[in-house]
Parts: sequence; C-alpha cells; structure tokens
Amino acid sequence: MNDAKQKTSYRLEPFFELSPDLLCIAGYDGFFKRINPAVSKLLGYSLDELYAKPINDFVHIDDKEVTSKVREELIKSNPLYYFENRYMTKSGEIVWLSWTSLPVDGDQLIYAIAKNITHKKKQEEERNSLLANLTLINQDLKQINYTTSHDLRSPVNNLLSVFSLIDSSKISDPDTLDFIEVLKKSTESLKETLNNYVDILSQKESLNQHIQNVNFNDSLTTVLNSLQSLIKASKTDFKIDFSEIESVPFNRTYMDSIFLNLISNSIKYSKKDCAPIIIIKSKIVNGKSELSFTDNCIGFDMEIVKDKIFGLHQKFNDQSDSKGIGLYLVHNHVTNLGGKISVESKLNEGSTFTITFKS
Repeated sequence: MNDAKQKTSYRLEPFFELSPDLLCIAGYDGFFKRINPAVSKLLGYSLDELYAKPINDFVHIDDKEVTSKVREELIKSNPLYYFENRYMTKSGEIVWLSWTSLPVDGDQLIYAIAKNITHKKKQEEERNSLLANLTLINQDLKQINYTTSHDLRSPVNNLLSVFSLIDSSKISDPDTLDFIEVLKKSTESLKETLNNYVDILSQKESLNQHIQNVNFNDSLTTVLNSLQSLIKASKTDFKIDFSEIESVPFNRTYMDSIFLNLISNSIKYSKKDCAPIIIIKSKIVNGKSELSFTDNCIGFDMEIVKDKIFGLHQKFNDQSDSKGIGLYLVHNHVTNLGGKISVESKLNEGSTFTITFKS
C-alpha cells in the first residue's frame, strides 16, 4: 500500500468524536446535521434536542440577528473566520464561541469548528473592570486637585482685598508695616502658585461623589463667609429666596463649589458703573428641583459663546484673572450627578444660570 492509500484508510471518526473543540456540520436550512459530543457537553442539550431545533434557537438573543446575517454570507459561499457570538446553555449560562466555518455549496452544507472562549471573555471583562476602576481613581485624584486649586483662589483673592482696605498711612509702627507687607507678598505668591496649578490641571475628570441632603442656605453661608471682604469691597447686594425648596440630595463639596464659582464670577465680571446684584432662588418646576442664579453683570453674547460657555479654558473677556475654569467646574459638578444647567444672558444685561437637579 502506498502512502496516499494508507492515509485515506485512516479512520476519521475518532478524531471527530474525541476532539475537545466543537465540530459541526450544518445545513443551509439552519439546522445541525451532525455534531460531535463536545457540542452536547458544552451546551447541556442532548443530540436529539440539538438536531430538533434551528441553530439560532440556541444563540443568545442579543446575537441572533448578527448570527443570521453571517449565516446568509456563508450560504453565498463566503468562508467565515474567527466570528464570535454567544450561546445559551440548557441551564441558562452564557458561553462565548469563536467560529471558523466553510461552506460546501454542492452539498448545501457548512463545516464549522468552534472554540470555547468564555474564560478569555471573562478575563477581558475583569481586566476592563480593573482598568475602569483605576481610571476612576485617577480621575478622582485629578478632580480633587482641580477643584482645590481653583476654589482656593477666591479666598486668596478675598485676603488680598483685605490688604487693599488697609490704610497704611494710619499705621506708624514700621514693624507692623513690614509684617503686613510680608503677608501681602506671601498671599500674592500663593495666588500665583494656585493659578499655575489651575493651568496645569486641565483634564476633564470627576470627583468621588458622596450624596447627602444638602441645605442651600448652609452652602451659601459657607461661601459668603469665605468671600466676606470681596463682597464688602464690591458692595454686592444679595436677594435670597429658598422658601419653596430648602435642600436637595447632592454632594456638599460640589454645592459649595457651585455657589462659590457663580457668586465670585458675578462679582468679578460686574459692570464698572454699578454694584453687583445677585438673586438666588430655589423652586419646583415640573416636579423637579431648580436653583437659579441671576446677576446684573456684563453678561455674554450668546450668539458668540453658544455651547462653549461651559468648556475648559474658555474665556470670553480680557480679564487677566480669568482662567476659564469656574463654569467648567460648575457644569461638571451638576452633570456628574445627573443634573442639567442652562444659561440665559445678554451682553451688558446680566445672566441667569439655572440648575435642574436629578429627580
């Protein structure tokens, strides 16, 4: 017997029956014609059950459509390599299979081999989950730095405004004057350092959000105390009304930052010919809690700023102290917790920021 004849005499049945991979012969009609024991063992169905139903009946519901489309391409004599889809076992478990399939048009049959890649998919999910957690931790740390560096600038500006109110001509003691000058320079240096940090920390991230019932007046009081000298120097007038709703489930750090940034912006961008007036109100609109901040500042040309108003480092005036961070932070604080913020404004007529909290 020559080598060719010897090779054809080998029995292929044990190879088919003993293979750990899933070996299938399917008809163009969508039914299994022959399968090896590995298929029955993995899916948990008997051979009779597997032969009795269309193959797509065993496919995961979310993969049925794409599997049908792939089978249509096979029938058009287009081989299939490394196609992945999910099957449902008889016990309800999901298994991932990677298929290589070859059509034989003359026999109206498809010969296919599948590998069980469920373990690989689970490893990928665990890896992706770990990466997502690490990314979130990294985002949290960056946002903490971002918020801290930016929000500390207002109290520092507040401290600097105190020095501007001191009449040094009334102080005769040279040591006291030197001490005041040292404090002023140190504060200016701190402001410059914070400004540099704000310039560096420029990626959009989110803070780890602890939700509690936050009282509007508590946050307002905290911010007004931190801006006391700035408010006094600018002669800002406040009109507050929290009578309709006093608190919402939110993050306290976020809420303080929202009050701080919107109030300090109104003062910073006030018109030269009149003192700032800031109206802060809470109300219920269509069953949702809203908080609005209205001022008489220089306002925005909404045709120009459009959707850029909450963007990072977006500045709409030539003030050197502007970093384009405040409204970016406010927007992120609100949207990170499922809320929405909108703005209405006209140039030289003021602005109204409306925050709608998640129900």
